[in-house]
Amino acid sequence: MNDAARPSILVVEDDPAVRNLVTTALDLHGYSVEKATNGETAIMDAASRNPDLIMLDLGLPDIDGVEVITKIRSWSAVPIIVISARVEDSDKIGALDAGADDYLTKPFSVEEMLARVRANLRRSTMIAAESIEASTFDNGGLHIDYAAGYAELDGERLSLTPTEYKLLVLLAKNVDKVLTHTFITHEIWGTSWDSDIASLRVFMRTLRKKIETDPSHPTMIQTHVGVGYRMQRLEPR
Repeated sequence: MNDAARPSILVVEDDPAVRNLVTTALDLHGYSVEKATNGETAIMDAASRNPDLIMLDLGLPDIDGVEVITKIRSWSAVPIIVISARVEDSDKIGALDAGADDYLTKPFSVEEMLARVRANLRRSTMIAAESIEASTFDNGGLHIDYAAGYAELDGERLSLTPTEYKLLVLLAKNVDKVLTHTFITHEIWGTSWDSDIASLRVFMRTLRKKIETDPSHPTMIQTHVGVGYRMQRLEPR
């Protein structure tokens, strides 16, 4: 298999022993591997090399791994698997809330690592295929017709501003995934100033008034305090 056909994985790890173990195992199982030993290099490589998956240690020598996740999430939805010796729930929650897709605690077996890599790559491929193929979206009583450019709630056409519609579509195309404030504002406005984030809160409030049964206790669009928002998958109604 040539390198162009091999899934590419960026391994961000400053411990030589762990880095060699991970990269050797991945290479032997058909993956194309790039290596970074600090956070700043990881961010640059993620942007320039566009890997299919990132494996990231949290304890990096220059910046914390959670900050690396947050920065990458501001422009990319690439799957990120954290590999860390930190075992506290608060560390796991912090990494996952920042946008990590999975958390692997050291020490780990090569078999478990490879299984998690396969699962995350498979999930990423399925999501990409669904986003290309799907022309409509349904969640609870919400129906969006992407091709026609409108949304309905319980069969009634929603009167949405262009920004509200773009925001709703962005959340729908990333259903069940936490989107950071920075990622959303970049997608909607192309920038991420404090004023953009303040505007986002206003648009989120007006959007919830139109799609939530009780906007003060939202069930479809959840707030992740200090992080961003997530559209939750609901049962049909």
